Amino acid sequence: MNWTSAIVAYFHYLGLMLSFGALGIELFNFKKDMSLTEAKRVAFADVVYGISATTILVTGILRVMYFGKGSEYYLHNPFFWTKMGIFIVVSILSLYPTITFIFWFKTLAEEKPPSLELPQVHRISWMIKGELLGFSLIPLFAAIMARMT
Repeated sequence: MNWTSAIVAYFHYLGLMLSFGALGIELFNFKKDMSLTEAKRVAFADVVYGISATTILVTGILRVMYFGKGSEYYLHNPFFWTKMGIFIVVSILSLYPTITFIFWFKTLAEEKPPSLELPQVHRISWMIKGELLGFSLIPLFAAIMARMT
């Protein structure tokens, strides 16, 4: 058994689970009139999400290059590229919420909740839902890809 391969795969899957959990926390706590605690929870969850998504990316690259079925298998598989496309879309969707949450840091440091307009709340909520949908589809395409010969 190759322990390194198993550990890299473990962190890859853990990253996916933590990303999904962090996005769920963001969605559950994000609303127009957030308390200071809820806003801090959203900001912290987004940091966890960023670290988790980076972990997915790094371990995914390691798996393609050094572990698994080899880069030739992955790079010629349409389901692999579907997964990559979804990951890119999810990453792009996450930019606006993340930048918004970063701008909160000064307000949160002053122990005040952020002030949000309803259209911004709706926009960010839908983006988070889109990210959750994307992260829900990636394992489906991974399962299909793994069963291709």
